[in-house]
Amino acid sequence: MYPNSPNRGWNSLSRTQQIGVAVVGLLVLYALLSGASSIGRLGDPDWIIAVAAIVFVAFPVHEMAHAAMAVALGDPTPKDQGRFTLNPLAHIDPIGAVLILFTGFGWAKPVQWNPRNAKVDVRLAVILVALAGPISNLILATISLYFLDSAPNEIISNFLFFFTQINVLLFVFNLIPVPPLDGSHVLFALLPGNTYELQVNLQRYGFLLLMVVIFMGGSAIYGVVQAIMQLLYRLVA
Repeated sequence: MYPNSPNRGWNSLSRTQQIGVAVVGLLVLYALLSGASSIGRLGDPDWIIAVAAIVFVAFPVHEMAHAAMAVALGDPTPKDQGRFTLNPLAHIDPIGAVLILFTGFGWAKPVQWNPRNAKVDVRLAVILVALAGPISNLILATISLYFLDSAPNEIISNFLFFFTQINVLLFVFNLIPVPPLDGSHVLFALLPGNTYELQVNLQRYGFLLLMVVIFMGGSAIYGVVQAIMQLLYRLVA
């Protein structure tokens, strides 16, 4: 209806948003063409329920963990922006939610906070806030795996397995040191000196770098996921 409107459609998106949409489209296309296992699960109700649990439970817990850590360190920004909550509506990112349905990994809306308000060393604060999210996924995976063997039926067993697997994948995925993932914040905090220019350059091409990592290192990522799942199973068995 408004084909030439500058405030609508593709031209209304920022450069970063355009790259993000393109990356998601390419990832979904790759999954469809490569016959990725998650694509075949689209007709599996256990997979759908697990993805819904990720979007409405794991994502809010992940972002709330970031927010809670920031608030605990003295920054009120997450509270002021309404992100200090487990309400899924405050955290859901539509693109990230769709992506996890097709590929098994995705993201929620990032929590904003101000490291300058932290009561501890800024670099330490950045590391603690960044790690809080992925660690929450690992905790959820451990809890889910603990109940897996005692599941009363196959439906719940399959759900718990998928929920565990996706949470471990999110733990590994988010620790990749490429913007905008949590691992990049840890990397920048650990590097000596002023890393501002490096951050700007990596953030500019972050989505493209992430796409390369996913396409080229997807099997390695899943290998790490399986190794962690086996380790967790030994710990909770």
